[in-house]
Amino acid sequence: MPLEEDLFGAEKWSEWMFWNELANGHYYRVAVDDDGTIVGYGGLAVNAPEEAWVQNLAVRRDAQRRGLGRLLLEDLLDRSERHQVRKVLLEVAVDNEPAQKLYATYGFEPLAVRRGYYQPSNTDALVMVRENAT
Repeated sequence: MPLEEDLFGAEKWSEWMFWNELANGHYYRVAVDDDGTIVGYGGLAVNAPEEAWVQNLAVRRDAQRRGLGRLLLEDLLDRSERHQVRKVLLEVAVDNEPAQKLYATYGFEPLAVRRGYYQPSNTDALVMVRENAT
């Protein structure tokens, strides 16, 4: 929760939202440093065979730009391929260009915009999609 708070502030997920994700069987990968502190995490909701959604992807600020986000995303994409889903979707803030560039390198393309998706900032979300080779 401290990482979620630092990265997303007022738009952070609640502890209940994470517990709900796990209770519903969604897949999560957590990255820890040598002392066991969480430095990143990513989640995937699989609705086989049609689609999977990247629920979140987060890397602690001091661990960014070291490839950890790529590793987490690759793990989520591998999981989606194991479930043989046709496409993977995600939402990303329209002003988060670094994340959009990362997703594009993995074949994600813009699909739609969800106006005012992120609250309370009222920031739009770009929905991106990647077709899996199934």
